[in-house]
This record gives sequence, structure tokens and C-alpha cells, in this order.
Amino acid sequence: MSPSNQRKKLEAFEFVKSHGLSNDYLVVDGETFGLPLTPERIRQICNRNSGVGSDGILVLEKSPQADFGLIILNPDGSEAEKSGNGLRIFSKFLYDHGYTDKTKFSIHTKGGIAQSELFLENEHVKAIRVEMGQASINSKLTNITVGNEKLSVTSVSVGNPHCVVIVDDLSKVDFFKLGPQIENHAAFPNRTNVQFAQVLSKNAIKILIWERGAGHTLASGSSSCAAVTACYNKKLIDGKVTVHMEGGELTVEIDPNFKIVQTGPVEEICIGRLSQDLKGRLSR
Repeated sequence: MSPSNQRKKLEAFEFVKSHGLSNDYLVVDGETFGLPLTPERIRQICNRNSGVGSDGILVLEKSPQADFGLIILNPDGSEAEKSGNGLRIFSKFLYDHGYTDKTKFSIHTKGGIAQSELFLENEHVKAIRVEMGQASINSKLTNITVGNEKLSVTSVSVGNPHCVVIVDDLSKVDFFKLGPQIENHAAFPNRTNVQFAQVLSKNAIKILIWERGAGHTLASGSSSCAAVTACYNKKLIDGKVTVHMEGGELTVEIDPNFKIVQTGPVEEICIGRLSQDLKGRLSR
């Protein structure tokens, strides 16, 4: 019996909390959640001290363009176009909570349609493979100046914007200074996600991640894809790469046309419901 026959869909004020390599999201059903998610409410719910705590909220919605629609909300209240970890988390949620019994389906995001495939072991979702679409590189933007430092960068879009800085040694990067400065640099009027990447071999890279609207992040699927694109474009790596992050590892495949596929795990943490106290504060 599949999980779709065992678990019920979410009801009012319910959420599922999951993580992909320690990058955690709350998932809610937009039709039944019962509370409009304004930027202020998103910030309160994602707060790790006075809210549920998460790196963002994933909202299920209907889509005429795909099997499912997904809205991706950052913890600062802004909306993201695409999230690799978010797509994997959302895919597992759909299967585990009775929204589909299929192992292949499409998901519409603001950054395009992604194709998702679930790999099961004894009816349990073991890993998720997501076709992220085709990456593109802004060849006109190759350098930016941050403070007194000129950085060589690769500006990549995988449905959402990224700035990749390839370095010889990640341990020498002034990450917490440069991350927010690059995110808010004038070259990126809508802000950008930031990755510092170190090539370990033709089949492995290591990255540090500063996410737009979230800050320091332990893992990111779209960041992994962007970093692989930048390194592949410079012929530093082959077409199948293990991406090492602080939260764990993802496998990313890229072809000569820059079409990208990412594969990795997801774990569900808990199923919960907003308390009367929190609902009351959110309603004020």
C-alpha cells in the first residue's frame, strides 16, 4: 500500500517540516492552510526562536501548466523563483501525504517547470531526481568590485539568479563579509544567490552558500547546479559531479547544452499545526 493511501492531506493550519541536507522547509497546502501568507507572517513563522523555524515555506497550489504548482517563500518574506532542495522536499511531500501515487510528475515554479522522479525503497522515498531545466550564463558579467577587491565571477541562472566565485581554497574566503555584499551588489538589481566553489577533482567540487533572502545556508540544490554550471563552463569538471556542502552531498549532472539534473535525499522531520497562541499573534 502506497503512502498516498496511508496519510491524509493537510488540513487548516497544518504543515510538514522536512529538510534536504539540513536545508529545512515547511510545506503547506495553499487551499486548506487558512491564513494568507503575508511577508510579515512568513517572517514570524520562519523565526527559529518565536516561530516554527525554517529556511522557507513551500506552498502547494494548482497549476494549469503542470501536475502541481509550487510557491517558494524565503524566510525574509520574499518569493524565490526556484529551489532545488525545495523541489525535492515538495516532491516527497506530495507522495507521502496522498497528493499523488505517481513517482514521476511535473512541478510548476516561478522559475519554470521541473520534472521530478522519486526512487522508492519498500514504498519509502529514498532519493529524488529533479530535472532543473537549462542553465544560462551572462557572458557580459565576468567581474565585480566588492569594497577594494575585484572578483572574477560567473553569473548563472537556473530559473533563479546565482553568482559563482571559483576559488583555490574555501578556507581563505571571507564568507560572511563577501556573501551579503555580493547578494546586494548593484550588478544584481533583484539581488542574487552566492556560491564560493572549490574544484576538488574532475568529478567533485565543494561550495559555500549564501542564499538570497536566507543568508548562510548549509545546502542548496539550485546553488549546486549553478556552481556546477560555472565550473563546467570553464572546463574544470566533467558532466557528472558530487557537490560537497556543509549539510551533505548532492549529485549533479550537466550536458553540453547546460541541461541540469540533481539527485539527492530528503527527510521528513515532523507534521504539525500552528498553535492558538501563534495563530493569534499572526492574526494581529
